Amino acid sequence: MKQRLLEERAKYIHSEETYRAEAESLVEGREPGDVQFDEESGEGDTLAVERERDLALSAQARAAVEQIDAALARIAANTYGICVVSGRGIPQARLRAIPWAAERVEFKSGNLSRR
Repeated sequence: MKQRLLEERAKYIHSEETYRAEAESLVEGREPGDVQFDEESGEGDTLAVERERDLALSAQARAAVEQIDAALARIAANTYGICVVSGRGIPQARLRAIPWAAERVEFKSGNLSRR
């Protein structure tokens, strides 16, 4: 599982860097008044939306890396596979699907299953 986590970590780091670079490239070489905001082009809105999307995806990738790092720390501490909320084991099916899962489904879902 550690090897799989390391592979996933590398993918997410690459995604984070790619999305951040794309966001930066959208504003590179442009002056604040360079963007045209007329009805025909709509470029100003499009650039802003694309940049915000890229920044959001970069942040999501960074959050995944942090979760993976926490899972790697749990492996090192010999607590991997144990729910951080309840102290009970996390089902293997969940760990296969999301190797960095730190909580059992019922706790991750905010106890929705108990209502």
